[in-house]
Amino acid sequence: MLTEKAAEFKVEGVLEQLTKQLTAEVGWLRQAAEQGTSAYEVEKHLFQQVLGMGRQLFVAHLQMVGPGDCGEKIVLEDGRILKRLPEMHTRHLTTVFGKFTLERYVYGVRSGQKIEVIPVDQRLQLPESEASYLLQEWSQLLATESAFSQVSKTLKTILGFSQSVDTLERSNRQMAEAAVAFCDSRTAPDSENEGETLVVTEDNKGVPMVRPVEETPAGSHRKKGEKANKKQMACIGCVYTVNLYIRTAAMLVAMLFRDPDCPQSTPPKAQQKRYWAALTREENGVAVHAQTEVFKRMSADVALRRKPGQVMVHLCDGQLSLETDRQKYLPRDELTVDILDLMHVLPRLWEAAHLFHAEGSDAASQFVRKRLLRVLEGEAGRVIGGLRQMGKKKKLRGAKAKRLARLCRFLEKNLHRMHYDEYLQAGYPIATGVIEGACRHVIKDRMERSGMRWKVPGAQAMLQLRAIQANGDWQVFQDARMQYETARLYPHRQHLQHIAWNLTL
Repeated sequence: MLTEKAAEFKVEGVLEQLTKQLTAEVGWLRQAAEQGTSAYEVEKHLFQQVLGMGRQLFVAHLQMVGPGDCGEKIVLEDGRILKRLPEMHTRHLTTVFGKFTLERYVYGVRSGQKIEVIPVDQRLQLPESEASYLLQEWSQLLATESAFSQVSKTLKTILGFSQSVDTLERSNRQMAEAAVAFCDSRTAPDSENEGETLVVTEDNKGVPMVRPVEETPAGSHRKKGEKANKKQMACIGCVYTVNLYIRTAAMLVAMLFRDPDCPQSTPPKAQQKRYWAALTREENGVAVHAQTEVFKRMSADVALRRKPGQVMVHLCDGQLSLETDRQKYLPRDELTVDILDLMHVLPRLWEAAHLFHAEGSDAASQFVRKRLLRVLEGEAGRVIGGLRQMGKKKKLRGAKAKRLARLCRFLEKNLHRMHYDEYLQAGYPIATGVIEGACRHVIKDRMERSGMRWKVPGAQAMLQLRAIQANGDWQVFQDARMQYETARLYPHRQHLQHIAWNLTL
């Protein structure tokens, strides 16, 4: 029952009213055509009218369903008897057509105790929150791309009403509660669209956090160099497949330096990427490490997707913890290959070049080009030795000597993952463009906007929803979470379907 209903509701009356309105709109369109009204004005007018008609039809639907009077008692599947309580209860519902107030009958053992069944809510499968599922879906799709304050303004512009920032943030966290169950339920992607090689890659990225109040007492002043915010580590991982792409070292150098006579070649695209993102946090007093959580997710996906005899490539930067967790959580066999991202080798070569040649000079460019070619041809160890000898010959001292020693240590520590001649000949990917791009578009583009600061629950929720969106699973996730919530809110729904429902027609 709606509080805004007419004294007597008849479907025929609603249809008659809408027919008159449609006739009036046809007249308006004719007049607009005669007067040369702009398409923009016509489109805007029609959209507003459609929203108005939608509201009338939604009111009619709620009125037809009625207040949910299923008799004086309801018998549950376990034999328990619930009584219709004397007073109807009110709830609010906000849809894309606006806000509604419903009054409906409720059932329980007796007044003052827990309400166990609300027939209207159960029949309509209403959400737990005041916002309808469609409004939640739309608003949170906007929220994964824009600040909550901007989403509120956008809704106001499109629908004629807004939701508060607090409501949007709360809805975001509530929606993300279904993310874990959704990820657990995922099956293997279509095998026909998988590439030849399975690739696992991950990276870490800091998220700017709100400082706890106790850290910033009133009247305090930041010390020189102290930042207004701190960052909490987030991890993002991805499993995907890709076809083999055989190329030579010379071809790759020409591509990286964008030589005009570079051979034209289109690398194969990554197929069926699956992202996971998490924030290091505490849940129920237990520390949750983001990187561990992501590696466990990737491990499960590898087990789900890896075919017998398929090569698995682990591709990441030089962070030691990533390699350590790779050894702990991912398969290690004769068909697994560990590769250091080439884009973490190349900057070290440029850094070395600028120790001996001016930045931007042709000499520096040739220095890098020559050594990169040798690294790609399998001579990384000799390149490192050559850099050290050159440092001694040029008598580098102080900061320059320390920089050279540091970059040589990095390369030497990762030599076991720098057999690029073998990787190129086999056709394996050697750069982490997929995960570097994900760090940007999943984390940075939404989480690190100017002045933006996060609290742990909100940041974790946003990361989960951003990853689901990046996977292309937004609509599938929405359908799944509605099923989860409906099953939780209405455990007696199937049993009570046999109850006769008197529609108000």
